[in-house]
Amino acid sequence: MRQIRGSSNLTGSEAFHILSGHLSHQIEHHLFPDIPARRYRQMAPKVEAVCKKYGLNYNNASFVKQFGQVVGRIVKYAFPFKK
Repeated sequence: MRQIRGSSNLTGSEAFHILSGHLSHQIEHHLFPDIPARRYRQMAPKVEAVCKKYGLNYNNASFVKQFGQVVGRIVKYAFPFKK
């Protein structure tokens, strides 16, 4: 579960996945590090179905959305809490 909760996939075209070395599938990469990266795209729907079955969030979004979430978290934790 830790690998699923701590990872995020990036959506994109086939060219995007190839150019990223198929590491845009971080969830599958962390669950199955010894499987060839070119297989992650085939595995993703099955992994997503298992996550859904067990109520786990399968974090899969565009680069822009994922980047925005990271920046939002950095801003949230970088500034002191207001009283």
